[in-house]
Amino acid sequence: MSDQQKQPLEISFHRAIDEIGAQDWNGLAGTADPFMRYEFLEALEENNCVGPDYGWLPYHIAVRDTDQQLVAACPIYIKTNSYGEFVFDWNWASAYEQAKLQYYPKMVCSVPYNPATGMRILSQDPALKTLVIQQAIAIAKKMQMSGMHWLFTTTEDTTLCEQQGLMLRMGCQYHWFNHNYASFDDFTASFVSRKRKKVNRERRMVAEQGIEIKVIHGNEASAEQIIRAHQFYVSTFDRKSGIPTLQLEFFQQICRTMGQQVVFFFAYHQEQAIACAICLRSDDTLYGRFWGCDEQYHSLHFETCFYQGIDYCIKHQLQRFEPGAQGEHKIARGFVPTKTWSAHWIENEQFRPVLENFCQREQHGMQHQVDELTTMLPFREAS
Repeated sequence: MSDQQKQPLEISFHRAIDEIGAQDWNGLAGTADPFMRYEFLEALEENNCVGPDYGWLPYHIAVRDTDQQLVAACPIYIKTNSYGEFVFDWNWASAYEQAKLQYYPKMVCSVPYNPATGMRILSQDPALKTLVIQQAIAIAKKMQMSGMHWLFTTTEDTTLCEQQGLMLRMGCQYHWFNHNYASFDDFTASFVSRKRKKVNRERRMVAEQGIEIKVIHGNEASAEQIIRAHQFYVSTFDRKSGIPTLQLEFFQQICRTMGQQVVFFFAYHQEQAIACAICLRSDDTLYGRFWGCDEQYHSLHFETCFYQGIDYCIKHQLQRFEPGAQGEHKIARGFVPTKTWSAHWIENEQFRPVLENFCQREQHGMQHQVDELTTMLPFREAS
């Protein structure tokens, strides 16, 4: 047991992150991971991007020592639906309904609307992380939640959850990795010829349509550009009949408080913004989040959402590009099938073994899928 755990610890639960405070939270989370920064989570809460309307009710865990120093924390939400999680459990909810049981509310440890792997349990001490897992399950039991779920966990957090008897689910995303490429052409030089020609043709077609791409960081964006970026974000949800939960004020706030960690890839035609990809970045990773356009242009989505991001990573020496969930079309453009993990505690003792069996079978199927998809990569064998 660590020295900290030998001392009395104060464990508290908070319905707003500002009850914990920026200095304490970032003292554990750091500021490298944009999604776990206090500023990002605060902007969600302050601008009504989470709350009862969207089924994300903050209930964060804080652990303090006798000196009131924050030694561990965890972003937790009470969920009344499964929207914005990207670890899909609607079939679980359906099974509960058929059995005349309540699947909601449940608890999740996650960053709302963001399928990006990152540290979820904030502490450098594995014993304290284990304590947080145990306390989260205990409060879920006390509040009669159907389960407690950790989404997009790191290898360390996944292992600790598994050691506590939680069931694991494996997913698959498509990530780009920087092998010290000197340029975008250096990257595509690792492709087989026909795949390289296809990528070059797509990039050329964008240029031939008279489209110019401008990279603008959050602290560089004008008020009008932030408004346009938000309009593009909303337009995609309008077309797909989704719910645009992120308010304009949210984007304005993170541009102000997170600066260069917000990255806009604007596409201009005849000096008018026609599309935008919205990304965030850490010290070593670019994360593609949202995209929208006024009208369709050939290959513009690939250029704005994929190729510009790869080019940005090479120029800024970032090691990884996660362009978002799903999309097997990314493989032909050099994005590698990559495993993601989540961990799940289920309260109902009858459903627990059924779902454990489901997770085991699903993991076997996902591994087979990853192996098959990897054979579709465009790289030459030597690469």
